[in-house]
Amino acid sequence: MKIKRRAALKGLMAGMAAPLVLRHAALGADPITVVGIHDASGGLDIYGKPMIACLDFAVDEANAAGGLLGRPIQLINYDPQSNIQLYTQFATQAATKDHAAVVHGGITSASREAIRPILDRYRTLYFYNTQYEGGVCDRNTFCTGSTPAQNVQKLMPYIMPKWGKKVYIVAADYNYGQITSKWITKYARDGGGSVLAVDFFPLDVTDFGPAIQKIQQAKPDIVISALVGGAHVSFYRQWAAAGMKSRIPMASTTFGGGNETLILSPEEANGIVCAYSYFQEIDTPANHAFLEKFHAKMGPNAPYLGAELAMRTYVGFNLWAEGVRKAGSIDRMKVIEALETGIVNHGPAGTTSIDPKTNHVTLDVYLAEAQNRGFKVLQSFPDQPPLDTQMVCDLQKHPNENKQYVVDVKM
Repeated sequence: MKIKRRAALKGLMAGMAAPLVLRHAALGADPITVVGIHDASGGLDIYGKPMIACLDFAVDEANAAGGLLGRPIQLINYDPQSNIQLYTQFATQAATKDHAAVVHGGITSASREAIRPILDRYRTLYFYNTQYEGGVCDRNTFCTGSTPAQNVQKLMPYIMPKWGKKVYIVAADYNYGQITSKWITKYARDGGGSVLAVDFFPLDVTDFGPAIQKIQQAKPDIVISALVGGAHVSFYRQWAAAGMKSRIPMASTTFGGGNETLILSPEEANGIVCAYSYFQEIDTPANHAFLEKFHAKMGPNAPYLGAELAMRTYVGFNLWAEGVRKAGSIDRMKVIEALETGIVNHGPAGTTSIDPKTNHVTLDVYLAEAQNRGFKVLQSFPDQPPLDTQMVCDLQKHPNENKQYVVDVKM
């Protein structure tokens, strides 16, 4: 396998940028181009780097097995540098210049909504492999991460009987944090609880002192974090430094996705409870086998895979690849129709199957607690359907629908 490295785009006025990494296998046939758009730098690189590693591994694994349809897979990785304008630019380049068979990309929901309309316009298949707030209804987009109906729905019934019913939410100030806060509110109320307040923070905020003072005054039973990115890691440090860890327990819908357990000390991270569709610590033969191969291939540079995002990228690629095999083609509509037959992946995260009504997935959900720079898995819930979109999105009946549904919760 040859690897060409070029400098990433340094300015938006420089025109279309070269890819950060270009890979292609020497299988002697025209390659199938796959594009990845994930942050290798900027404030979201804590999520992006493990996702890139898993996509690289998945492509290498497929090429070692003979590629797809007798053709090698060429992977082009773009680094949008946590810049939404670059996401837009690279999505356009993937569709118009690279002629990608599929794009796997996006981390934040804002980046997804920058990519999605462009790939719809150019009829380029899109996989969004990230745990997110749910609701996207678009036949061209496959969402392979868990949604609040799968993760928050398991998190709230676990923590409220254990800790109490008065909830305080801190969240990132964009559509992920705003919509997820609605879902947390819904499930808190469903369990007989209440949300005392919700505080939203832009992604570049690093000073949480005033917010912590507000939480102290409100005296909740539980704090739930839906914070995002490298800057927001400061909240957990400042929370511990203020002596709050021993006073008010914390759960999160995002903690661990960026390997925060490695960034923070055990004293700062231990005890935070999360729910995701994958933790590296899942004790199953399939996960052990995957990790053995992954570490053998990646060597000392193999990242800790933490919670969900990196693994969903690996699963998402393999779902797409199975759709290509079943279709016998990389033609977009043929692959979509094949995927909609209910393609299933049995892998390190458990069983993942595509729900043809919503282009989301039924998957296994795990509850875990941060412990000693990793997670201890507490409970598992197999075959959880994406009900938050299934209630309103039906792409079988309405294949041309293209919108995002938002849960109707007054806050």
